[in-house]
Amino acid sequence: MIRDARSADFPAIVALNLQSEQYLSPMSAARLAQLHAWAAYHRVVEAQGQLAAFLLAFREGARYDSPNYRWFSARYPSFVYIDRVVVAAVHRGKGFASALYDDVFAFARENGVGTMTCEFDTEPPNEVSRRFHARFGFREVGTHSYNNKRVSMQATSADAARAARSSTAPRR
Repeated sequence: MIRDARSADFPAIVALNLQSEQYLSPMSAARLAQLHAWAAYHRVVEAQGQLAAFLLAFREGARYDSPNYRWFSARYPSFVYIDRVVVAAVHRGKGFASALYDDVFAFARENGVGTMTCEFDTEPPNEVSRRFHARFGFREVGTHSYNNKRVSMQATSADAARAARSSTAPRR
């Protein structure tokens, strides 16, 4: 079940983020509360009574201080920036990340936003993320380096998910 994130979810979200921190920036409970306040979209997947996944995204004009978000802000007048999606290790392969992406793409279309943006690491490489984003029609629009990382800046149309995906529900 996909639903809006709430403050009671924050400890589980912080724990999930920590599990994938090699690909993400660190996130304390205080930082999460701040990001949640700035986010245009912050939803979770709940499975079997547990938080299984989350996705955090921002619109243009947010106060978000991420260098990657700011890169897109300098280039796109209107966009949804997918900052991070994390799925608990025990729930990977069940389609939860895809379901969240389908949902955030629908959010963008419903709000009249035509451009979806994100990034993934190329140094060190994140091949799983590269393949995942390609399935949603993302393409490289630039690169960005910071903190000993190199990332591929990606963009696609908010309509691309409909064309690229045949299923919107996670497998159970």
